[in-house]
Amino acid sequence: MQIRNLMTDQVTTVDSNSTVVDAARVMRDLNVGVVPVCKGQQPIGMITDRDIAIRNVAENKDFNTPVNQVMSQDLIYGSPEMSVEEAAQIMGERQIRRLPIVENNNLVGIVSLGDLAVASQTDMEAGEALSTISQPSQPQ
Repeated sequence: MQIRNLMTDQVTTVDSNSTVVDAARVMRDLNVGVVPVCKGQQPIGMITDRDIAIRNVAENKDFNTPVNQVMSQDLIYGSPEMSVEEAAQIMGERQIRRLPIVENNNLVGIVSLGDLAVASQTDMEAGEALSTISQPSQPQ
């Protein structure tokens, strides 16, 4: 199965000048933990609830801080044509829970660990790859 058949294709984004509060409200309203940050339709980062907690709140930054100051910038993306197994492998290797899907430099969707878990119930190979994503970490 191709990712295009599984991905969420109606993705709400924020731009890099949006504030942390703007991103947090999108997360609250959609009940999600991540919002892609785009310049037009081109993804330039992702802001997660963890980014807000660690890079904004814990650093005593203002809630009107632009998301480009706290977002994760080293994006890994997939393409709509990739298979569920390929997406699971990338997510497992990179330890990421959400994979933006990009076509012609434009964000066209997003696939989550949960999406892949549902699809992998009938695909053992993808399920095995997914098992490596959530390995326990040790506090530092």
